[in-house]
Amino acid sequence: MATCPSCSASIPVAAKFCPQCGKRVHSHESTSYGTETLNLRILYIMVGLLLLAVLFPPWESPPETPPEFLGFHFILSPPVPGAVVSRMLQTIQLVTIAVAGLYFSWVFRSKSKE
Repeated sequence: MATCPSCSASIPVAAKFCPQCGKRVHSHESTSYGTETLNLRILYIMVGLLLLAVLFPPWESPPETPPEFLGFHFILSPPVPGAVVSRMLQTIQLVTIAVAGLYFSWVFRSKSKE
């Protein structure tokens, strides 16, 4: 049993508050928490992919041809005449890149003790 520094009542060792006066019991153990920072390299890659997705949006083939979606495949095969930029696919692509980038930057975050 420990004693409350405020009212000198006996309290259990694991107690955070005194049952008599209700004051917070400060533990003598110093707890040090490390800081965590997101992985900036992955965030920079994510921003680059987002810029590419905005500059070169995904396109769909013209309505009279079979459906085709190429996305980032613009380098080897540019859109054919009559192709339509798909705003829905672009939104899905941007959200997927952003969520994946934030997730991977959190997973591979750097942890440091201070």
